[in-house]
Amino acid sequence: MIPANVILVAGGRGRRFGGAVAKQFQLLAGTPLLVWTARRFRDAPGLTRMIVVAAPEEHPRCEALLAPLGVPLRFAAAGPERQQSVAAGVALLDPDCEIAVVHDAVRPMVDPAAIAACMEAARETGAAILAIPVADTVKRCAGDRVVETVSRGDLWLAQTPQAFRADVLRRAHAEAAREQIIATDDATLVERLGLPVAVVPGSPSNRKITTPGDLAWAEALLAHPA
Repeated sequence: MIPANVILVAGGRGRRFGGAVAKQFQLLAGTPLLVWTARRFRDAPGLTRMIVVAAPEEHPRCEALLAPLGVPLRFAAAGPERQQSVAAGVALLDPDCEIAVVHDAVRPMVDPAAIAACMEAARETGAAILAIPVADTVKRCAGDRVVETVSRGDLWLAQTPQAFRADVLRRAHAEAAREQIIATDDATLVERLGLPVAVVPGSPSNRKITTPGDLAWAEALLAHPA
């Protein structure tokens, strides 16, 4: 089995969520979102380590929550930007790690089969993401006026996990740091290298929990699965 590490990005402060509790620790059916998400990766193919990127003061709490999963853990300090947080996780990848998987800690409903498919695609091509096709009509606007309607036929919404050969992800982040490039996801950094990124169909249920309404949606999904 090819050794793999997963980087769980759990450094968000959850300003849009509101309240005193960071959203990765919000309870979903009585269990913190971070734990829900980590459980989805527990049986990922070849998983040898989980690297949790969080505020340093939250490391003990994260360790207490995740130690019962029985997966080797390592902790990295979250940065001011998501990209810097991921880079901190990349720096802690095991030397023998061949596949690195990056996932938002607040996407608790990801399908383990989709995780495995994304990892396999990354093994074959070097990089892969989960994504879903754009379903709605897309308008490009200037201020409060529509400029044009954009064809949605080849538009996809990126999700996580995003999986990479470890050497590809290391190179992508090193180049971005050298050139002072900030991107909203890791696949963008790989694209800048001119390398291919495969698309693996995701699911609308793999939603990022950003607001209390998202959390209520996840509760309803658990109560009445499709």
